Amino acid sequence: MQKYSFHYGEGFLDFSVDESQVIGELHMAETPVLDNVEEKILAALDNPIDSKPLKDLVKAGDTVCIIANDTTRVANTYVFMPLLLNYLNAQGIPDENIKILFALGTHRDMPHEEMVSEVGEEVARRVKMYNSSCKKSEDFVHLGETSFGTPVEVNKHAVEADVLIATGSVVHHFFAGFGGGRKAVLPGVASFDCVRKNHSLMLNPEAMIGQLEGNPIYDDQIEGVAMCPPTFLLNVVLNGEKEFTGIFAGNYITAHKAACDFVNKQNGVEIGEEADIVIATCGGFPKDINIYQSQKTMDNAVKAVKQGGVVILLAECREGSGSPVFDETVKTHDTLQSIEDSVRADFQIGRHKAYAVTRLMKKADFYLLSKIDDEFAKTAFFTPVHSMEEALEKAYAKMGKDAKIILMPHGSYTVPILKTK
Repeated sequence: MQKYSFHYGEGFLDFSVDESQVIGELHMAETPVLDNVEEKILAALDNPIDSKPLKDLVKAGDTVCIIANDTTRVANTYVFMPLLLNYLNAQGIPDENIKILFALGTHRDMPHEEMVSEVGEEVARRVKMYNSSCKKSEDFVHLGETSFGTPVEVNKHAVEADVLIATGSVVHHFFAGFGGGRKAVLPGVASFDCVRKNHSLMLNPEAMIGQLEGNPIYDDQIEGVAMCPPTFLLNVVLNGEKEFTGIFAGNYITAHKAACDFVNKQNGVEIGEEADIVIATCGGFPKDINIYQSQKTMDNAVKAVKQGGVVILLAECREGSGSPVFDETVKTHDTLQSIEDSVRADFQIGRHKAYAVTRLMKKADFYLLSKIDDEFAKTAFFTPVHSMEEALEKAYAKMGKDAKIILMPHGSYTVPILKTK
């Protein structure tokens, strides 16, 4: 038996399986971890992709809004944010002219201590910080409508600034293709109605992971963001241990696409066959903060499991599902199909995530090892388990004691790609 240790919350869970049954342990490509990260970030600001250097895009006295990831998306913002502030100071832009706007999308507000944790204590003392609260209608400016019918309503802090800098990290996204880039603005600092209309396009079959071209979600976002375009983009790529592997700066469209190509090479993992059992961790906190965020790992894991198989999901979910609308949706629908029907009939944020989670269960059973109440887990169509021993015992009972197993220690990052024969 081989012992493994997977991230769970802010700790680890250990388990053992017969290594002869393991047909794959999916890791990201051995992308070199960047050294001298601060130097490389500063070099990227002065040698950007398809853009003038940032110093040539700003002038003394400008007001600057920097969009930053919220607490659910890891970007190591605390590393690059002080560098950005100092860089802007050197161009004659004082701290009082700079603000940070957290890209919440439709997520909950961040309390002050989370903001400090994201950007670091020094930055938090130096500049004003704001949540982009999507339902606070007075905070949003209507800029127009896309050809898809999406009302483009963007946070006033972003719209009114002389200079808008978008930051964040790039990973695969299950219906928007990839995170990062334009997503800092839409959905990041867009209104609830804007996000809802954009995300309703996820029901289109072209809205899929790893695809930008022809993806209606992406096309709609690009149209919308053109009405409030970032002056400059700083996107980073991290590995499963949250270390920097890539830095991409410049034009918010083309620099982002370069980052996406890099992510595809780093995080896409070929598999020879699908497994009977997949054991996947989201990678610990904050990737497993709630079901909402854990869904990304579920989406990846389901690509590695055979029809009728089992996914054992390690996701602490200290904040439950992450959405009252998700809770209400699973409590008022008793079949997978009725949830899908409800989303198609009346698309709602939160309900869409209930659909995104439960549609995967048409392929495999999901055994959830979490802090979520058993009854709610069952209501959400999971099989609750309380230890890895229990999870494996149940999985072997269903799939056979000689079941083939795939391990996903970085489940929120690694995207299995089935090798074509």
